[in-house]
Amino acid sequence: MSAERYISLLASPPRPCGYLEGRESVSHWADPAALDADVYSSLICQGFRRSGSHVYRPACPDCQACVAVRVAVEEFRPARRDRRCLRVNEDLERRLVPARYEEEYFELYCRYLAARHPEGGMANPTPGDFEDFLIGCWSRTWFLEFRAGRRLLGVAVTDVVADGLSAVYSFFDPEESRRGLGNLAILEQIEEARRRGLPWVYLGYWIEACPKMAYKARFRPLQGFVEGKWRWLQGPDPTPSPAQGL
Repeated sequence: MSAERYISLLASPPRPCGYLEGRESVSHWADPAALDADVYSSLICQGFRRSGSHVYRPACPDCQACVAVRVAVEEFRPARRDRRCLRVNEDLERRLVPARYEEEYFELYCRYLAARHPEGGMANPTPGDFEDFLIGCWSRTWFLEFRAGRRLLGVAVTDVVADGLSAVYSFFDPEESRRGLGNLAILEQIEEARRRGLPWVYLGYWIEACPKMAYKARFRPLQGFVEGKWRWLQGPDPTPSPAQGL
């Protein structure tokens, strides 16, 4: 970010951590009045993440478990499970469209949350919740659709930033679990970044001790934003560790 421009950060009050039991979570939120697509690109490079039209970074005083991670696009090679996923989904049409609210998207989003997150803050969303969470008023956001014929099976929400794509969220038909559509969403975003000549795909935060986030470590080579710098967490070796390469 330019030295001439400073962004105020607002601290959230402590709340129970949604990923590690018994811990509290605190975040720093960028001043919403200062945000635009260019500022967002700079903040992504400093380990921040978008939620709707807001941008945040974990700032827990006694915990640094959340690590922003990104995949090196040019060096990435699909593993055997990835090639299998691509074969299983050869029949699907991929289409990149501008992010927007449509009833078709919202219905699939609701079914996905009902199956995957039946309890908690995301349950029973409204159309406003859908837009507030997924679509920023200033971000360059696209929906990557996956369709079998005319039937919508999945959507990957992705932001275009200066040096890559940021994988914001994906939702898909819970009855199509055999397809591995979450895995496919990341693979296709890596391929889209490759087509655009962009070097990184940002995957948000990874916590080594959280099983729900283990899938992010499977995409290699992987960098993590640690102690204010992007550092290699892993190259082609299968087991990542924040201690490697630091």
